[in-house]
Amino acid sequence: MPATETPREVAEMLDTGHYQHRRAREMQDPAFKAEYLRARAEIAQVDEVMRQLDSLRESSGVSKAELARLIGRNPSTVRRLFTAEVNPELKTIAAIASALGARLEVTTEKPQRTKPRKAQAHSAV
Repeated sequence: MPATETPREVAEMLDTGHYQHRRAREMQDPAFKAEYLRARAEIAQVDEVMRQLDSLRESSGVSKAELARLIGRNPSTVRRLFTAEVNPELKTIAAIASALGARLEVTTEKPQRTKPRKAQAHSAV
């Protein structure tokens, strides 16, 4: 027999304010907040890459179905990549970029600190 929720439980599940209050409480925990912000940043980066690829696809005049054929994927899979919140594999992103005549590139947001080289001892012969 399926579990049934009380009207109050249903209202709480549908109440986004409840979710927002819960998240606000959880954000007080530094470990939770750090993980939440890290995950949000990762999702934002993936979304940005997919937006750029979709823009390139559109400007190239390539349909989603045609792109799917080019990368050997099901058209519904490619449509979902551009319309739903998904976490595509890097090899799929690379295949899409390649099919559109682009390449992936990783850049740093802030200068990387270089580790100072240790002085090497020279031995006298």
